[in-house]
Amino acid sequence: MSLQNSFLKLRRDFNRWSWSTLLLLAIIAIPVITIFIKLFDGPGESWGHISKVLLVDYLTNSFWLAVFCTFFTLLFVVSTAWLVTRYEFPLRKHLEWMLIIPLAVPGYIMAYAYAGFLDYGGGVSQVVHWLGVENFKLDIMNVYGLSFVLSISLFSYVYVSTRAFFLTQAVNLLEASRMLGTSERTSFFKLILPLARPAIIAGLILVLMEVLNDYGAAQYFGVNTFTTGIFRSWFSLEEPETAIYLSALLLVLIFSLILIEKWQRRKMQFSSAKISRITTSNRLVLSNFGQFVILFWVLLPVVLGFIIPLYQLLVWASKTFEMVFDDGFFWLSFQSFGIAFITAIFTVLFALLLLYFSKWNKIYHIQNAAKLGILGYAIPGAVVAIGIMIPTLFIDKWMIEKGIATKFIINGTLIALVYAYVVRFLAVAYQPLESSALKVNTSIPDSSKVLGMGNFKTFFKIEFPLIKAGMLSAFILVFIDTLKELPLTLILKPYHINTLAVKAFEYASDEMVMHAAIPSLFIILTAVIPVIFLNKLLLQHG
Repeated sequence: MSLQNSFLKLRRDFNRWSWSTLLLLAIIAIPVITIFIKLFDGPGESWGHISKVLLVDYLTNSFWLAVFCTFFTLLFVVSTAWLVTRYEFPLRKHLEWMLIIPLAVPGYIMAYAYAGFLDYGGGVSQVVHWLGVENFKLDIMNVYGLSFVLSISLFSYVYVSTRAFFLTQAVNLLEASRMLGTSERTSFFKLILPLARPAIIAGLILVLMEVLNDYGAAQYFGVNTFTTGIFRSWFSLEEPETAIYLSALLLVLIFSLILIEKWQRRKMQFSSAKISRITTSNRLVLSNFGQFVILFWVLLPVVLGFIIPLYQLLVWASKTFEMVFDDGFFWLSFQSFGIAFITAIFTVLFALLLLYFSKWNKIYHIQNAAKLGILGYAIPGAVVAIGIMIPTLFIDKWMIEKGIATKFIINGTLIALVYAYVVRFLAVAYQPLESSALKVNTSIPDSSKVLGMGNFKTFFKIEFPLIKAGMLSAFILVFIDTLKELPLTLILKPYHINTLAVKAFEYASDEMVMHAAIPSLFIILTAVIPVIFLNKLLLQHG
């Protein structure tokens, strides 16, 4: 009887918004569903060789990349996040947002810059030569160097989440600890650090997902990873079946990381009941020497993660400016910004539809299922690209056979590329939109509906003006992520269209890395804007 009642309730509550939400989720899930279905076709001819010889290399390198990136990231992050939060020292206000700036430098651009900086004729070589040492070269073209480069590019993910916890939770804990006679150092290691674990792990999972997604830096450094293996199987060996098998294994690794993060937080409460922010009056002031030591340590990741690569790119740009910066470069920039602009609009629109369709739907389980739509960010760009290329190719061939079309109208066009970006970056837009929507008192739209206003009229008249800030932040963040994305763009971009990221990669691949400086600088300088915006959001909302 209870089963029948549940069915009747489901039938009663299932409305058009339920159908719309499920349709949106199905559109987002197409890449993963494609990879799963194609697994049944079997692997390619070279799978036996790859599984016996190269697969171990992919797994080993991925494992050590994860280990070393975790070490380097935590080395920089936890200490710097705590120091800028707890202590007062010169340049603190500037450094607290400058520690987010390395996010503006994509991993592959960081790799180009450091390879040049440490090579013969680079900045380090010149200093060492000035000191009287000849033939000095520090080789970073290996898994250890790649780990350092990716860590220094991505550590800000952990810094943002960890600093947010320290800002909003630490002062209560420190006050309680001080009342019990515990020292500052003991309080940090025994109380603050364990409670900050979810914030640290959440940021670290993002870092590791980006590490496993990387292609440009790994390919340039000659390190075999799953992503480089996917590209090699697809383009060099021309075996999409093998690329799909590697994509499936990479997906298993990614979702394992997500499950581990969820598991380590099970049934645990890490927040205090009362939130109180750390302010200037709460911060400690050390001696001049202590302030100098803190300043040096906090400044170090900024120098390594932004100033050094920026310096190297500016040196190269000064030498190649006349050869690169021409009318063709303006057209290239216009294409990149145009694609990023279109993608940001569609992604924000898609995120809005998913958020509000699931909200207007009356079935609780579908509301929870809507959260699955943001998992696209956890899927590497190469996997998303393959999962979209196969079905779009099938649809185009079917339409040609049926006489509906005379040429490909989806595969190899901007339609497929923008669709892939939307799937990949939907979470980037969804999160700030959801945060803004949650701040709208539900009684306001509810009152509007009681007075006879429909969902759409209520949204445009009442809710839309209240979430405009969240929409703007979502737009900017998606714009920048699209501008930086490389693996997905390499696979799906139309032949007649290029982007700044792909152009920089092509220059580096053709051993013209100095020419990659101008497009790289354009990406970085554009990306600095949302970094500053992100810091303001962090200060306002914790």
